Amino acid sequence: MTDNSLAEKIATSLRRDILRGALAPGAQIKERDSAQEMGVSRTPMREAIRILAKEGLVMLRASRSPVVADPSLKEVTDAIVVLSALETLSGKLACRNATDQDIANIRGIHEHFVKAYDHSDTLDLFEIDMSFHLAIASASHNTSLADTHRSYLERLWRARFLSARRRRARDRVLKQHGEIIAGLEARDVIRVTGEIERHLEHLVLNIETYFEERAAEDASEAAPKDKHDQPRKEEK
Repeated sequence: MTDNSLAEKIATSLRRDILRGALAPGAQIKERDSAQEMGVSRTPMREAIRILAKEGLVMLRASRSPVVADPSLKEVTDAIVVLSALETLSGKLACRNATDQDIANIRGIHEHFVKAYDHSDTLDLFEIDMSFHLAIASASHNTSLADTHRSYLERLWRARFLSARRRRARDRVLKQHGEIIAGLEARDVIRVTGEIERHLEHLVLNIETYFEERAAEDASEAAPKDKHDQPRKEEK
């Protein structure tokens, strides 16, 4: 196995740990310890961490261990605005440039998603979902667009996965994916771009709800559990 493929394999393992919460926001990723745990050298571990840093999942720090990123709601929603524009443009160009095989491939991913939805691991399902969106960008046959889209999609991996895990809407998601494919097959730009926009509107709402729920949970955990936890007033 080459160093590059090993680094990708390590990055995939770390990415899944981050998405599942095994590596929480703010947690340090110690290069030496992590390499020893995985039985690899520090060189591919270092490259894997760089891959995750480019995806926005990890923050690099000078002379200190990198940490799992914890972007704010503003940072996430700003990225979604850009992603929405990229996905809409991807759909528009795919209507014009996609080959019949490209569209068949997108439909194949959707059919796999449908079959897997009710019994697959949440993270496995999420990765299938993301491959659907990547395939549409690839079908635009615009390399600059596809590369930029992948960059922003990866930047939103964690927030998007956590919001999807809390709020799975099977019927809506499957219907919207199906409508996007039907639009691509008809080369109907208005239908495709409109459905993509509606699809991403729900993403914004889900992520906002996730941040609200997390803030409420953090406040609840920080609050004293009962009167015995309250600090005693100083006697006068």
